[in-house]
Amino acid sequence: MNKIKVFTAAIFVAFCLLTGCSKAQVPLTDQPKIQEPSADKKILIVYLSRTNNTKAIAKIIRQNVGGELVALELEKPYPEDYKAIVEQVAQENESGFLPPLKTKIADIEKYDVVFVGFPTWGMQLPPLMKSFLRQYDLSRKTVIPFNTNAGYGVGSSFQTVKELCPNSTILEGFEIKGGVERDGILFVMEGEKEKQAQIEIKQWLQKIKILQSGK
Repeated sequence: MNKIKVFTAAIFVAFCLLTGCSKAQVPLTDQPKIQEPSADKKILIVYLSRTNNTKAIAKIIRQNVGGELVALELEKPYPEDYKAIVEQVAQENESGFLPPLKTKIADIEKYDVVFVGFPTWGMQLPPLMKSFLRQYDLSRKTVIPFNTNAGYGVGSSFQTVKELCPNSTILEGFEIKGGVERDGILFVMEGEKEKQAQIEIKQWLQKIKILQSGK
């Protein structure tokens, strides 16, 4: 009887080797886990930066995860004067006007992960970033917002990103205090401030599993 069992088992093993069923017999618990997003994902980092603080954060993110950096620009730039831009943005937010973009991104469908960076304007998502999220389809992509602000927080900006990307996976965003243009405090992401930003960004990227712990 034992010889028959051994012979039967040998036939079964040989059959599995020929048909590939040996792979199918591996328990699910032993299958390699798929991490999302994985290291081979194509990354795009799109940002809007008036005083270069958001740009500095975008560069730090790229230093950690790689990817392509793209700065958003308008066909008709906003005025340099602070009060003038505040008034214009307030009007655009009230009317729902989306300013046309000068920036063009080819083959956006090839990217798997899209970081979107912006300052807080009027406690809202800047109209320029709204234009980007309306113009480009980020469905089935992982979208990650990051923000610099004058100390008042992100306002409704992160929520608006979620609303404009209903078919995307939105991960936890990052925010940090930048300059205070109203008070003439412009670029601040340097020296000790930059070092602290680097630490916080790395911790955030590890938390949302874009960057592996220990790197």
